Amino acid sequence: GSSIMPQKRNPDAAELVRAKAGRIIGALVALATVMKGLPLAYSKDMQEDKEPAFDALDSIELAILAMTGMVTDMTPNTEAMRKAAGSGYSTATDIADWLVRGKGMPFRQAHHVTGRIVALAAGHGVALEDLPLGDIEAIDPAIDAGVLEVLGVDKSVASRTSFGGTAPQNVRAQAESWLRRLAGEA
Repeated sequence: GSSIMPQKRNPDAAELVRAKAGRIIGALVALATVMKGLPLAYSKDMQEDKEPAFDALDSIELAILAMTGMVTDMTPNTEAMRKAAGSGYSTATDIADWLVRGKGMPFRQAHHVTGRIVALAAGHGVALEDLPLGDIEAIDPAIDAGVLEVLGVDKSVASRTSFGGTAPQNVRAQAESWLRRLAGEA
């Protein structure tokens, strides 16, 4: 928390974990440097591998405890999160992907067309999904009503269905899998 503003909550745990990440990466570099070029047998060099390994494990344990406490106590502002997720034309890549996959357009051209769509939205001060379809279609003859299927944060998130993707069913499946593993069922 803040030392002079009692109402303010500082991200102390997140800042600690961010710093710990640097320390852990440093341990990885130290270990890789010690171990590189060693023959396939015990070498005295390996006496130097314990300190960075155990330091990294201690740092990871502290980071997990800090993040557990932070996540347990936090209340996400989902409205602010949704607004932030849709800002800055974050779904523009979905348009380019749609043009490449769905319309067979070369990526360089799709990138250019998408840039023109973003410029149009920015010029009107609106989100991509708020542009009239006719205005989007006028930018390139390859564009049709199918583009509406990729506009918007919810559609962008739902379209990522590969392993580890953001589609709600994928996230639920991963969460359920990890809960089972934590419970010792898997």
